[in-house]
Amino acid sequence: MRTSKSYKLENPIKFKEQLFQWSRQAFEVAWLDSNKDYAENSDFDALLAINAFTAVKTDAYQAFDKLQEYQETTKDWIFGYLSYDLKNEVEQLTSRNFDGLSFPELYFFQPQKIIILKNDLAEFHYLRMIDDEMDADFQEILSLEERGEGIEEREEKTGKRADIKPRISKESYLQKVENMLAHIQRGDIYEANFCQEFYAENRKIKPEAVFAELNRISAPPFATFLKLEQYSLMCASPERYLKKSGSKILSQPIKGTAGRSQNKAEDQQIAEKLQADPKEVSENVMIVDLVRNDLSKIAKKGSVQVEELCKVYSFRQVHQLISTISATLEEGIPAVEALRATFPMGSMTGAPKISAMKIIEELEETRRGLYSGAVGYFTPAGDFDFNVVIRSILYNAEKQYASFSVGGAITAQSIPENEYEECLLKAKAMREALAQ
Repeated sequence: MRTSKSYKLENPIKFKEQLFQWSRQAFEVAWLDSNKDYAENSDFDALLAINAFTAVKTDAYQAFDKLQEYQETTKDWIFGYLSYDLKNEVEQLTSRNFDGLSFPELYFFQPQKIIILKNDLAEFHYLRMIDDEMDADFQEILSLEERGEGIEEREEKTGKRADIKPRISKESYLQKVENMLAHIQRGDIYEANFCQEFYAENRKIKPEAVFAELNRISAPPFATFLKLEQYSLMCASPERYLKKSGSKILSQPIKGTAGRSQNKAEDQQIAEKLQADPKEVSENVMIVDLVRNDLSKIAKKGSVQVEELCKVYSFRQVHQLISTISATLEEGIPAVEALRATFPMGSMTGAPKISAMKIIEELEETRRGLYSGAVGYFTPAGDFDFNVVIRSILYNAEKQYASFSVGGAITAQSIPENEYEECLLKAKAMREALAQ
């Protein structure tokens, strides 16, 4: 179905920049960037998939069945996303909150062209009907030079002076956290991820430039740019949701956040304090238990293992506590079923999972949509890798509506004011990307 060819790169860093610039002419784009510091966590340094040959787009009704049929019929690379509101198909749940973005709830496409960067090689994987374009495309990419941008052009691209507004006031946020704490004290839940939206209306932005700025600020291991019709995702996610390699499945939930310091000794102290913080550790451990339970539904008996518990990973703006849970997929379980059984990811819901999702729906005022969903890909062999859509800007060009949401885990030990400050910390990179 595909013809493959590899090209040796003299300057891999420059070629990566040229490749992303070249992608701007494409109708559909999926750009996955592992960023240099974290490339060992991925199968590639960066990956570009462009121009749909086929696609599937649907609301939540039977969405996983439709995705499974599409994936098994195509038996090719497919790229796309799962929105958080697919929870309504997995469980008896609803989503009635305001939705300013109106993204489809599931969207995948089979690209005509895939280019994978790893070390000093560029691997081109083209559908056979267009494989004669590879050499010409490679030369065209090499010929691109980084274009200098004046201040006015840069402002137009990134949306300088964007009027970013909170969907709820600080006072309302604090009261809603108090309400969630009351649910915890009654024993309805142990923990829930509570989120709030920030948005800009009537804004014209150029998503590629906003993503480039966001990725420059954060440089996370699961950065993603997605452009499908009028819908764009600019994602600087540090979190993996689920990866399948053969029969092995891997989840790496994040719970626990602390800011960075430019002072090296102070920064080390912050990391050590995070590692020892009872509240942050308990948040993480509760989600690890939830993920273990989810994986056990589709794993061989006794194969679920916690490979790493509450390890501190340091990113440009924050330290995070990350755990790694693995399992062996039971024979006969389809790849898509592994996603259905574990979706939405525990780090963005809470425990018990269904109760937490119901309470989240009551207290949040915005429909999450793609935020706290997942973006990723399937290989022809049925392997996959998906991130968690956090630290992300979403944009509907038709509506000229830009949005980003942030949140955190609320537990019995949560202090509402501190939770609000954590939200502002997480929002910092998105604000900067939209207001350069």
